Parts: sequence; structure tokens; C-alpha cells
Amino acid sequence: MRLLVTGAAGFIGSAYVRMLLAPGPLGTAAEVRHVTALDKLTYAGRLGNLDLAHPRLTFVRGDICDAGLVDRVMARADQVVHFAAESHVDRSVAGADAFVRTNVMGTQTLLGAALRHGVDRFVHVSTDEVYGPIAGGSFTEQDPLDPTSPYAASKAASDLIALSYHRTYGLDVRVTRCCNNYGPRQFPEKIVPLFVSRLLDGGEVPLYGDGRNVREWLHVEDHCRGVDLVRTAGRPGEIYNLGGGTELSNLELTELLLKACGGSWSQVRYVEDRKGHDLRYSISDEKARTQLGYRPRRDFEAGLAETVAWYRNNRSWWGPLGHGAMA
Repeated sequence: MRLLVTGAAGFIGSAYVRMLLAPGPLGTAAEVRHVTALDKLTYAGRLGNLDLAHPRLTFVRGDICDAGLVDRVMARADQVVHFAAESHVDRSVAGADAFVRTNVMGTQTLLGAALRHGVDRFVHVSTDEVYGPIAGGSFTEQDPLDPTSPYAASKAASDLIALSYHRTYGLDVRVTRCCNNYGPRQFPEKIVPLFVSRLLDGGEVPLYGDGRNVREWLHVEDHCRGVDLVRTAGRPGEIYNLGGGTELSNLELTELLLKACGGSWSQVRYVEDRKGHDLRYSISDEKARTQLGYRPRRDFEAGLAETVAWYRNNRSWWGPLGHGAMA
């Protein structure tokens, strides 16, 4: 089976490719004969995240909105796992054009090519942010979408377009919606790598508002295992929430990061809250657990400690990138 992975040089996409191509009994290594890794290599995509010399990997640099290129790579694919997206909320608030173009039009371009070439399966990777905020309890896959940021709205639109290709044309589309990810190789604009890189440099970290915004956390490797469970065992036309089970306010997360990096609260600078900053996200992953046997394996505190250690030991990876704004 030949697999096309979009956004394959980014944080989550590259972790997925590395998982598929790693030696050992992963269950999919023998099935996935070859991986085509497609990535535009914007600011968040890095070739160093992939083993370009691997005999079962072909890297293609390109834009998922480029219909001609997409048609050529899709002709060589049996299945697709679609990670490529503009995903930084702050950037979407500053300017939504790139988010609509990539997340909506890019997804449609991929779906159209997948339909033309008779692709067997199309996994569309989305986010819990499409549901919007929730004061108590957790969203299920049956809950309506209520996105608040341009980023979340563009992902909600891409979800609906992807599902329409199943309902209208019969294309085997499966959608995943995941909570916040953390782990090595995440571009230092999201809260974990931003805070870690700044604290390791002895600098200040910006905390939005009063820091009481709550997010659910999942290690990137657990997310990738969940995505592959959906690819291999999910059902056509279905949505699967992939949760992490660890809810933390940004204040609580900051405290953990300060401790892990040897920092102090004197390095925390409270800044004006982001426009439309949702207070709490939470999703129920009971469906994925019950139907697919999905279970996160990584303990959050241990995984966070390993992540901090990776950034401490790999300054050459993140040092030249500087420090972005927080999401």
C-alpha cells in the first residue's frame, strides 16, 4: 500500500511518518510499502524532521493548492492522511486569508484528486477547536460545530467538505479531531515549545489574560497512533475524537514548565488576552476507545519532562528559529 501524507515535514505529520517508517512491530510497517511526504516547507515545516534517505520515503515539496502537483502525487497513492494546515490561532487572527486558502481550498483540491484517482481511503486530521468552547462536560462527535477563530472556522469548513465527499461521492473519508499536542520538534510558537525555549534562554514568557484558559493535552506520538487506528480500523464517513485525558489551565501548565526548566514566576509576564480566546475545550474520546481500542500511552508529566529534555539537548534545532507568539 502506498500512502500520501500531507504536511509531512511539520510537527505532527513528521511524527506520523517517523512512526510508520520506524523499525519494530508497529503493525503498519509491512502494510505501508511506501510513503510520499508532501510539504510546502513553510516556516513550520523542516526537512530535518524526516529521514530523507529512507528507502520507503519520497519527499515532494509542494503546495496542496497546486492542482497539477496534487494530481501527480495522488496518482501514485492508495491512501491519504491529510495533516497539512495553517494551524496557529494568533496568525489567523492577524490575517485569515492563508488559513482559508490552505485549510479549505487545499483540502478540496486533495479530495477532488483523491476521487479522480480512486483513492481507497482519505483520513482528514482536524481539531477540537471546531466545536468551540464548553463550560462543563465534553463534546462528542455528534455535537454541532461552533468555531470562534478564523483558524477553527477554516478547519470546520474543511471537515464539512471532506465529509461531503463521502456522502455525495462515496469516497472513504474518515475525520479525526484532536486536543492540544505536545512533544519534540514543535515549532516554538505554541505554548509548550515557546515557554520552554524562552525559559531555557533565561527569558520571560507571555501568559494571556488571567491564565485560566483550560486545554486538554496529548503527546504527539499518542495522537499519531490514534490517527493510524482510524486509518486502519475506522469506518468510512465517521468522525473520531482523540483526547488526552489531561486538562490543565494555562496557569497550571506554566507552573509545570517553570519547574521543569528551572524557572521562576518572576519570568512570567501577563499580557493582554487574545481576541476571542476560548476559555475551555474538552472532547469525549469514548467512541475511539470503544470502537478502535484507542488509549493514550504517555503519562503527561513524564512526557512533558522528556519534551523539555529534548529541547534542552537539541538547541541547534530550535535556536535559529527564534521565539514566536503564543497560541
